[in-house]
Amino acid sequence: MRGPWDPIAEMQAANRALKRAMLRDLDQMSRRELLRRGGRVAAGASAAAILFRAGIPLHASAQATPGPLPEYDSVPDDLKGSGEVRVQSYGGAFQDAQREAYFKPFEQLCGIKVIESEGPDISKIKAMVDTGNVEQDVVELDRADVILLEKQGDYWEPIDYSIFDTANIDEGRRYKYSIDMLPYSTVIGYRNDVFAEGPQGQADFWDQSKFPGPRSTAGGTGGVTPYLEFGLIADGVPKDKVYPMDIDRAYDMFSKIKPDVVKFWEAGAQPAQLLTDKEAVMVHSWNGRMHAIQEEKAPVTVQWNEAQLATDVWAIPKGAANAENAQKFSAFITLPVSQARLSYLIPYGSVNNASAALMTPEQLENLPTAPAYLEKQFIRDIEWWVENRDAVIDRWNEWILE
Repeated sequence: MRGPWDPIAEMQAANRALKRAMLRDLDQMSRRELLRRGGRVAAGASAAAILFRAGIPLHASAQATPGPLPEYDSVPDDLKGSGEVRVQSYGGAFQDAQREAYFKPFEQLCGIKVIESEGPDISKIKAMVDTGNVEQDVVELDRADVILLEKQGDYWEPIDYSIFDTANIDEGRRYKYSIDMLPYSTVIGYRNDVFAEGPQGQADFWDQSKFPGPRSTAGGTGGVTPYLEFGLIADGVPKDKVYPMDIDRAYDMFSKIKPDVVKFWEAGAQPAQLLTDKEAVMVHSWNGRMHAIQEEKAPVTVQWNEAQLATDVWAIPKGAANAENAQKFSAFITLPVSQARLSYLIPYGSVNNASAALMTPEQLENLPTAPAYLEKQFIRDIEWWVENRDAVIDRWNEWILE
């Protein structure tokens, strides 16, 4: 008989399996094989295979003329309803894309009004649940944040997978208290009108002698965490040896770059705006935000080497007034068409295997998790962040005042 459910053990096992599968598939799948298999997705594929075959973001070269978005043939009756759902995401170009991809269709097809807000923060979610004043119904977060609060008490509604397209969403993407919804990369973006030959990796991001000018990177407020991994890589740690991280060593590296950081950002739109306005010449940013300003003809280039690959989730705070509608919303946006529509609009990935059949080979080839990009990156270690997030943020609060 199986013992009591252990969320940490489940998360650790899923994290290990994902890494093993990615490394195996990277060895086996050439780019040509990726294109050949792009439209054929088998149910029950590994978690890594989702990323390779169904990550489906759209590269800038194809985004210029994406054509009409995939349309919904029908919507399961289980997802229809009335009333509203309060959704909190990360704003900017990303939330603009989400609105067109699946917020508006959800309203039209399911009859439930979407009320948007920006800036998820687990400290605020904790306070809302503790006081019984839950202002959000579904929030976009990192799974590590969900598990961190879970360890502290009863803060989340279980996900009702009976209404989800589980035939096409692998088990590793289905957590008890969250559903994976978007693979993405954190890359280096830089002004190519300032640097004809840009940075080759994180060491160059730290190098003011070769690449002078103001920087921007994430801080430890507003629900985001500092990219300690990048500091350690810049200090010579191989990207496959970053975890477990030496927090003190990472903050020593951040101290070296601190005078050059014009802003430690706390919202995804900020580094893109700083780069566009030339207030920063080099930033750490989510790949979709860089794509958006490239589409607006900003003189910006992306460096994928030593980037970080991660996945966001949807989670429903305990006591949410519209929890049932939040379940329907989460199920709707992880449908194949919903996921493909987002990838047409901004180059982030999919968690639904069947989305790949709705995308072109060129789109598949240029997703952040394609072999050509994946081999340059490292995977965010959820397990490490669950165990160490509080220590990182406590150190941040001291360090930022030094």
